[in-house]
Amino acid sequence: MSIIAATTVIRGSQRGSSHGGLYLFDLDHHRGAQVLDWTRPAIDWAGHGGGRGLRGMAFDGGCAWVAGAAELYRLTPEFELADVRTSPYLANAQALACWDGRLYVAAAGYDAVLALDLQSGRFDWGLHITDGEAGLRGIPFDPQGALGPSPSGRLRLNSLYADARGLFIGGGGTLGLLHFDGKRIVCLVTLPEGVHDARPWRDGVLFNDTEADAVRFLTPDANCVFEVPHYPDAELEPGSFEDPSVARQGYGRGLCVVDEGRFVSGSSPLTLSLHDLDEMKTTLRFSLSTDARHAVHTLAAWPFDLPTPDRG
Repeated sequence: MSIIAATTVIRGSQRGSSHGGLYLFDLDHHRGAQVLDWTRPAIDWAGHGGGRGLRGMAFDGGCAWVAGAAELYRLTPEFELADVRTSPYLANAQALACWDGRLYVAAAGYDAVLALDLQSGRFDWGLHITDGEAGLRGIPFDPQGALGPSPSGRLRLNSLYADARGLFIGGGGTLGLLHFDGKRIVCLVTLPEGVHDARPWRDGVLFNDTEADAVRFLTPDANCVFEVPHYPDAELEPGSFEDPSVARQGYGRGLCVVDEGRFVSGSSPLTLSLHDLDEMKTTLRFSLSTDARHAVHTLAAWPFDLPTPDRG
């Protein structure tokens, strides 16, 4: 099967402690391990989320790209930091997607998508998304210039998928899966408020219906629902779940398609669930934490060899 990589955020963590990391999960042998502990101190510690943790993840050739809140990190297959890139409009970075020589990132703090040219290492394109009286619009801008959008975050962008058809963009406030074909942006399908990880798959849309504690696959003819797991309070770390404004268990985030019929979803505390859509069954579930603050952010199939034992 696949090795699944997971980026995580530890909500409410304090300065000087780990605030997220990178994990690898072996679905064949039902085991997982942390391969990168993220303690980078130069972040915004405000609120319960702030700049904590690692976010979106994508792969280009022999490297992995991972998003922090305001930076993009290029990692080697051995999890060493090889490069850091940023832009004045890279605020509250979320999902990443690689396509045709570019790395795209959803910059939720500006309701924008930015593109990093992977050959030059320069941010060379941006798309500001608005949805107002004039309708849905995608306005290109220079992500290194001074004439870009003002900070917003109203759409709460958190998902991004790219292929030959264009960009598919979603967020907690978009109320649908948006599609940009290079010329115009449209809403393909209506989705509930608060969704994460929306992406096209097969003949429908796959997404975390986070507010409903469910993962859903929606088509014009079907609404397939998988429940997000919950644990007895006695099994959770004391103090990690009592304040829902900091964190709650069962917060669904992170999706990764394994093959034509199966996908993996993530939830807190650091739980992965493998689902079979054709059988409508959850066939595997395991967790590496009892801390409800420890939340999955992004899941992706790890394309490199596993690290050698001496590297952890």
